[in-house]
Amino acid sequence: MRSLSPELFHVCSVDGGYTRSLRNQFPKQRNPPLPIPVLKKRKRLRFTHSSFICSATLAVMADEKKKVFDVESAASLVKELRGSFNAGKTKSYEWRIAQLKGIEKMIDEREKDIIEALHEDLSKPELEAFVSEISMSKGACKLALKELGHWMKPEKAKTSMTTYPSSAEIVSEPLGVVLVISTWNYPLLLSIDPVIGAIAAGNAVVLKPSEIAPATSTLLSKLLEEYLDNSSIRVVEGAVAETTALLEQKWDKIFYTGSPRVGRIVMAAAAKHLTPVTLELGGKCPVVVDSNVNLQVAARRLIAGKWACNNGQACISPDYIITTKDFAPKLIDVLRHELEEFFGKNPIESEDMSRIVSVQHFKRLTRLLDEDEVSDKIIIGGQSDENQLKIAPTILVDVPEDTEIMKEEIFGPLLPILTVENLEESFDVINSKSKPLAAYLFSENKQLQKDFVNNISAGGMLINDTILHLTVSSLPFGGVGESGMGSYHGKFSFDAFSHKKAVLYRGFTGESPARYPPYTPGKLKLLKTLTSGNIVSILLALLGFSKD
Repeated sequence: MRSLSPELFHVCSVDGGYTRSLRNQFPKQRNPPLPIPVLKKRKRLRFTHSSFICSATLAVMADEKKKVFDVESAASLVKELRGSFNAGKTKSYEWRIAQLKGIEKMIDEREKDIIEALHEDLSKPELEAFVSEISMSKGACKLALKELGHWMKPEKAKTSMTTYPSSAEIVSEPLGVVLVISTWNYPLLLSIDPVIGAIAAGNAVVLKPSEIAPATSTLLSKLLEEYLDNSSIRVVEGAVAETTALLEQKWDKIFYTGSPRVGRIVMAAAAKHLTPVTLELGGKCPVVVDSNVNLQVAARRLIAGKWACNNGQACISPDYIITTKDFAPKLIDVLRHELEEFFGKNPIESEDMSRIVSVQHFKRLTRLLDEDEVSDKIIIGGQSDENQLKIAPTILVDVPEDTEIMKEEIFGPLLPILTVENLEESFDVINSKSKPLAAYLFSENKQLQKDFVNNISAGGMLINDTILHLTVSSLPFGGVGESGMGSYHGKFSFDAFSHKKAVLYRGFTGESPARYPPYTPGKLKLLKTLTSGNIVSILLALLGFSKD
């Protein structure tokens, strides 16, 4: 008989040595036959009753076997979902509305479970979890429910004289079976938001949550199975092996949120099947701070976008500040004061700050700080506690450009400040780096605002605040260049998972012999007139006259 670990033996021996399954199998015996554990030298338990394995153990063993997800499993899953999609199940307005209502109901009824999972994964404060994950997910769902009928309607399009008489429209049709690979820093929002768009557009969906946020991943797997249509919407949990198995398949769209490094892997896998992708990546998001601002408000909004936003673990988090040498000391003093107001004298102990997601990410961030030319540039913070996975809000000044902290996306609570002689120099600094997902400017100078918008390329911009632009559903959210491709949010999410099909309608009147052979000089002249755009010439030609 197979050896069992102590954990598996415990499954068999709960309730004072009797499992419910054993009692059911031997209802008339006061003491049902139990396997007797014998502790071996290998520190594992072996049962002396070789003819008996309790049903609880069998269930656990079967569940372990069931969890294996390989290329064959992925192919089977895609085939199943494609069958559901091809049958037309996901295309109806009624199905889409039912699934969106299911998501809305799920978030409402399981809000407490979601908050607990987010706290377990990231120590997210309840208020932050509600505002940035639950509220935004519900908002996306409510908007889709309200606007879906309008989004699904064909858009009228103009036609040209060459097709007269005719009419045209653009029909939004679902792409098919789509894969959403989400990330760990906002594990609910960045999973549910694109799924809402995919469902609203009428697709069958596979969601692959991040294994780095395991509590939320497991909860999503459980809840989507409970609240949504499993014949068309599925969750696959796992890590690299499972993601690789999924990427081997042919999808009709892949939506990935994460790092540029993995984004390249996703794009390469998609290219094998000519699968379109949306890549929501990141980058070093700059903040330019002018001296003519309300300094306290600016500092608070910077802190809200950096440390009160998942402790800097956000793709749109401010990555570095550029300001003038003269103004930097004032900005630093106010940031110091406001940070203490928000998180206390010992911010590592603050319950209002998320922790670093894992030991690996914690060590990556501390390595950035330990670099020779960096550690002596710390002017605020720098304290860390690996046991709690906490790093205090840390500000550095004039870190050399060739250090790792200035070359890679920080994605944590570290914030360098670069000083320049005048703010116009900041444009060259920003443009010397890869295009960021977001760029921020604090200034009352209208000309500087205009120059910033016109001369800085970024996925999105916000003037005199941070991060709030992603909450505006009428604005597309997405990157450019290294920070990503494609966009979503609101109707842009619907469009991201739709194909815009061009449809032209004609009747059997309005025939023109000029389009058919034999081709004569007269026919060529008529066609040139019709395509010229000159209304007078066209009318004369249609009436059989010529201006010549």
